Amino acid sequence: MKNQSSFRKKLLYFSGILILGLSAAAFTIDSINENSHQRLFSQGRKIFRYDTFGSEEFWGGKLRLHDAIKGEKNGGVGPGVSPATALAVGLKVDVEELSRATLNAIKAGKVDLNDPNSTLVLLKEDAVIGVKGFFSKEGNLTSVGIQCALCHSTVDNSLTTGIGRRLDGWANRDLNVGAVINLSPDLTVVNDLLGVSDETTRKVVLAWGPGKFDAILFLDGKGFRPDGKTAATLLPPAFGLAGVNLHTYTGWGSVTYWNAFVANLEMHGQGTFFDPRLDDAQKFPVAARARLGHTKAAKDLITSKLAALHHYQLSLPAPKPSKQTYDEIAAARGQKLFNEKAKCATCHVPPLYTEPGWNMHTAEAIGIDDFQAKRSPDERYRTTPLKGLWSHQKGGFYHDGRFADLKAVVDHYNGHLKLGLSSAESEDIVQFLKSL
Repeated sequence: MKNQSSFRKKLLYFSGILILGLSAAAFTIDSINENSHQRLFSQGRKIFRYDTFGSEEFWGGKLRLHDAIKGEKNGGVGPGVSPATALAVGLKVDVEELSRATLNAIKAGKVDLNDPNSTLVLLKEDAVIGVKGFFSKEGNLTSVGIQCALCHSTVDNSLTTGIGRRLDGWANRDLNVGAVINLSPDLTVVNDLLGVSDETTRKVVLAWGPGKFDAILFLDGKGFRPDGKTAATLLPPAFGLAGVNLHTYTGWGSVTYWNAFVANLEMHGQGTFFDPRLDDAQKFPVAARARLGHTKAAKDLITSKLAALHHYQLSLPAPKPSKQTYDEIAAARGQKLFNEKAKCATCHVPPLYTEPGWNMHTAEAIGIDDFQAKRSPDERYRTTPLKGLWSHQKGGFYHDGRFADLKAVVDHYNGHLKLGLSSAESEDIVQFLKSL
C-alpha cells in the first residue's frame, strides 16, 4: 500500500511537472508569435513610411530634384517648390509629424504656403509623406529620396485639404508622379535609359496625369497606347492583400515580388533584384539592354527589409465604408445578384473577392483590349480584389480608369457576358460593391 501510495504521489508530481512544462511551452510559443508579429509590424510600418532604400542617390544625386525644391534663392534652380505647389501635384502632409510650433502656425494662417522655404521646414520635420529631405549641418537641403508611402498613402484631410493623419495603404489618386518627375532639372539618366530626348521624356511623364504611373515604361519604352492615350495605369491600394496571390493589374508576381521590383527599378533604391523574364529583348527592350533583371548594388539596402515590409502590408485591412455612403437594403439585394445571376463571384470569390490561386484572365475573357496585358510576362489581367473599392473611386476603374464609375463596370459585364440585368439590378450590385 505504501509503495502504491508513493507511486501515485510520484505520478502526480511528474504529471504536474509535465503539465506545467507544456503550459509554459504553449505560453512561450504564444509569446514568441505575438512578439514576432509586433516586431515585424513595427519594422514594416517604419520601412513603408520612412525608408528611402538609398533612392536619394537617384532622385537627388542624378535628377537633382532637391535643387528644384529649394529654388535659386536657396542655392538650387528655378523658383522653388512651395507647399501650395506640392499640394497641387498631390503630395500630402502628415499632421502628426509637424512640430507644435509649425502646426499652430498653420492653424493661425501664419505659414506662407507660397514660399519654398515653408516646404523646407516641412521636409526638416519629416512631414511630407513619401519624400525624405537630407540636410547639411548648416540646414541646406542636399538631396531627397522617396518612400513607399509616396504613392500608397494619403491623409484624412483633418486639418485641411492635403494635410491630416496618414492613411497607409490607400492609393494616392491625387498624386501627379509625372509632374513631380518633370520638376527635376536633369533627366539625363532617364533619357539615356529610354534612348529618347529630354523633350520626349517630359512629354511622356506629363501625359500620365493625377493618380497614374507607368512602371513598365522603364522596361519596354512604350509611353503611349495605340489610341494615343497614356500607357500609365492607376495607382493601386496596398491594403486588403492578405490571401491574394498575384499583385498588380497584370499579375507580375506576389506582393513581396512587386516590393522588390519597385524598390529597385522604380524608386531606384540600392539593392538586388532578379527576374530573367526581363531578358526578353523583344518584349522588354529597355530592361534587357540595361540588364535590369540582374540588378545588384554594391551595398544592398533593400533585401533585408522585404520580409517586414511584406508583413506590414498584409496586415493592412481594407477600410470599411460608412453606412451613410450606400443603400443597405439595395446592397443586400445586390449581394445575392453578385453571387448568383450576375456571376461576379465566379471570379471575385468571397471573402477574398479574387480567385484563390492563379487569379489571371485573358483580355478576351473580360472583354477589353490586350495592350496592357501584353506588356506583362503572362499577358493576362488579374482579378482585382474588391474590398475598399469606395476609397479609390477617383480616377475611375480598371487598370487605366476606362470606366468612370462602378455602374459603368457593371454595365460592361452585363453586355459582354449577356447577363440580362435590369437597370435596377445593376444599381443594386453597385450598392453592394460600395458596401465592401
